[in-house]
Amino acid sequence: MYEDAYPYDATGPRRHENWVLDVLALMARAPNPRSWTGLDDATQNPKCEACLTYPFVAHPPEYIARRLKEIDRDSAENLLLALTDDRCTLSNLSRFAESETELRAMARTILTRYGDSASFHTNVNKPGHVSGTLDFTSSG
Repeated sequence: MYEDAYPYDATGPRRHENWVLDVLALMARAPNPRSWTGLDDATQNPKCEACLTYPFVAHPPEYIARRLKEIDRDSAENLLLALTDDRCTLSNLSRFAESETELRAMARTILTRYGDSASFHTNVNKPGHVSGTLDFTSSG
C-alpha cells in the first residue's frame, strides 16, 4: 500500500444487511450516496483505470469478513491518524502543522459523520491490551 503511494478513501452506500457486501461495493467504487469527496488516485492514472478494482483484488464476502475485526471508536480515531505513517504508528503526527489535539479533533469530526451507532472494522493487526482496541504506539 505505501510503497505504491496509493491512497484510497471513500464512503459508500449501505444497502445490505450483511455490510461486507457493502464493503465489496465500496472497493468496486460504488458511487457515494452523500456526494462526499473521496481520494482515489487511480482516477488520475491511466494504468490503474484499466483495472476497476485497483488496488483491491476481487474476493468473495467470506474472504473479506474473516479478515476484518471490529474496533472501538477510539481505535478508529487512532487508525485514521496512524494511516499517515508507513509503519502505521502515531509517530508521524509531528510532521503536521496542526497539533496532535487538532488532528484528533479532525479525525473525530470524520467519525462523527457516521453517527453514534456506527461500527468500525479493520484488517490492521495491532491489538491493544483490551479486546477490540488497537495499539499504534509501537512499530511492530
